[in-house]
Amino acid sequence: MKFKEFIIETVEVVLIALFVVLPIRYFLIQPFVVRGSSMEPTFNNNDYLIVDELSYRLRNPERGEVIVFRSPVAPNTYYIKRIIGLPSETVEIKDNKVYIYSPSLKKEFELKEKYLSPDVLTNGHLKIELGPDEYFVLGDNRRLSYDSRSWGAVRRNEIVGRVLVRLYPFLKIETFKQPNYEGI
Repeated sequence: MKFKEFIIETVEVVLIALFVVLPIRYFLIQPFVVRGSSMEPTFNNNDYLIVDELSYRLRNPERGEVIVFRSPVAPNTYYIKRIIGLPSETVEIKDNKVYIYSPSLKKEFELKEKYLSPDVLTNGHLKIELGPDEYFVLGDNRRLSYDSRSWGAVRRNEIVGRVLVRLYPFLKIETFKQPNYEGI
C-alpha cells in the first residue's frame, strides 16, 4: 500500500509542478542564452538571461530597453538588441551619430547613449521612417552588430520580451532597467 501512495504523491507533485511552471515559462518569463558579441560590453557570449514576456502585453516597448525578438529575416532565429527608434519616428544615422525625429515630441534630437563608451561610433548612412508598429534596433557593439542598419525595422509582433535579469555568470548577476536619455 505504501508504494501505491508514493506513486500517487509523486504524480500529484509532478502535475502541480507542471501547472505552475509551464504557464510561467510560456507566458511570463523565458530563459535566453546570448550567442555572439553584438551586445558587448553589456552582454557577452553565453550570458544567461531571463526575458520578461509579460510587460509588453500590458505596455509598449520603450527606447533603450534591450529586447529579444524573432529575426525579421530568419524567423526561427532570435536576436538581442537595444531599441533605438519607436513607432512612427524617423531614425537617421549620419556622421557616426544617431538622430531621431519624433512626431510625438515634435522635435529632432541626437541620441546620447551614456551606456556606450565615447569611442563607440555608429557607422552607416541611412534614414528610415518607421511604421506604426515598427522599432529600430541596434547592438551595443556597433562595429560588429547585425541589426536594423542591415535588415530594417522589427515589427511589434516579432518581439518576445525585454531582458530583465542576467543570472550567469554569477559574478555579474544584475537586473536591467531602461536608460535615461538627455534632452528627450
